Amino acid sequence: MLIVLVGAVPRYHIDQEGIPASRAELAKHIRFASNFTSIVTEWYLIDQEAYKVSLASSLFFAGLLIGNITFGPLSDKLGRKPVYISGLFFDVIFGYVTALAPNYDVFAVSRFFVGIVNGGMALVSFVLTQEYVGKSFWSFTGSLTNVTFAVGIAVFALLGYCIREWRYLALVSNTPGVFFLLLSFMLPESPRWLYSQGKTAEAEDVLQYIALCNGKERLNLKLKPSAGTLRKDELAPGILNLVKQPVLRWRTILLMYIWYVCSFVYYGLTLNAGELRGNLYLNVALSGLVEVPAFPLCMFFIEKSWSGRRKTMTCFLTFAGLACVFTMFLPTNAGLLLGPTLLALCGKMMVSAAFNILYIYTSELYPTVLRWMFCRKIKRLQYYCSVFKLTILSMRIVGPLF
Repeated sequence: MLIVLVGAVPRYHIDQEGIPASRAELAKHIRFASNFTSIVTEWYLIDQEAYKVSLASSLFFAGLLIGNITFGPLSDKLGRKPVYISGLFFDVIFGYVTALAPNYDVFAVSRFFVGIVNGGMALVSFVLTQEYVGKSFWSFTGSLTNVTFAVGIAVFALLGYCIREWRYLALVSNTPGVFFLLLSFMLPESPRWLYSQGKTAEAEDVLQYIALCNGKERLNLKLKPSAGTLRKDELAPGILNLVKQPVLRWRTILLMYIWYVCSFVYYGLTLNAGELRGNLYLNVALSGLVEVPAFPLCMFFIEKSWSGRRKTMTCFLTFAGLACVFTMFLPTNAGLLLGPTLLALCGKMMVSAAFNILYIYTSELYPTVLRWMFCRKIKRLQYYCSVFKLTILSMRIVGPLF
C-alpha cells in the first residue's frame, strides 16, 4: 500500500505552455496544489515521467514473485523460523532504504528488494502460523491473518492522514517492523517441520514449550518416528504430483484459475483506491475496513452444512463480479451512495471473502505432502497476475509517448 500514498499525484499547474525539457527548469514553473508530498512532487514524475510510479509498483510485485520462488524451498530445507526472521530483517533494512532514497533509481531498486524479502517472508509466516495449531483451527488462524492484513491497510491510511511528508511516512510505517523482529526471536520453530525432518526430540521440546505457555502441566510426550520422512534415496514430491492423478489435475487447473481471478480483482481494487474520487485517505481506509466484515461473514457460511466452502465461494465471486461490472454503468459524479465507489467497495468486500475461503479451501483439498507446494505455486501465479496488471497500467501511461 506504500505506493498508493507516496506515489499519489496531486493536482498541479505549469505556468508556461508546454513541458520544460529539463527537471530543473520544470521545478521553476510547476506548482503542486496539495498539502502532502510524494515521489511525484519530489522528483516531478509527471507527463513523460509519470509511468515511473507504476513501474515502482511493478518492480515491487516482481520482487514478490522472486521471493516466493526462493523463500519457500529455503524454508523447507532450513526451517521456517530462520528464513522468516531473515526475511523480516532485510524487509526492515530495505524499507529504510526506501524512505532515505536520494533519487528515484534507488527508490525503485529498494522497492524491488523489499518485494523479494516481503513476499518470501509473508508466505513463510503464513505457513508457520498454520503449523503452530491443529487442523481444526486452520480456518480461524487463516482468517485472522487476513483480517490483520485488512486492518493494516486502514492503519496505513490513518498514518498517511497524520503524516503528509512521504519520507516520514515511509519511516514511521516501517519502524514497527523492528518491534516485530525482536518479538519474532521468541517464536519456536514449527513442530510440524521438525517432525517432518525426523527431528522428533526437537519437535517434542517445542510441543512441551507450547503446552507450558498454554498453562498446561508438563506432558509425558513421546513422538513416534515420522513415517513421512524422506529417505536419502527418495525424491521430494514435485510439481508433477499435482497433475499425475486425474482428480488432482482437474482440481489444480480450476484452483489456479480461481486464484488468478481473485488476485486480479483484489489487487486491482486495492491499488485503485488512490484513483477514486474524493478524499484519498478515506478511500484507502475504506478499502481496508470493508474487508473486515467479510471474514466473519465467510466464516459463518463455510461452517454451515447447507453452504460449505464451494457454494459460499461461488456466491461471493459472483457478487464481486457483478459489482465490478455495474461500476461501468454508473456516473462518476453520482455521489458516494449511488456512485461507482460504493459498488467498488462492495466488490472488494466480496472478493476478500472469496479470497479468504480460497486460502482455507485450497489447503484442505490437497494431501499434506502437496499442500504447501501447491500454495507456493499458486502464490507465484498470483504475483504474475499482479505484475501483469501493473505493467498494463504502466503501458497505459507510456503508450501515448510512442
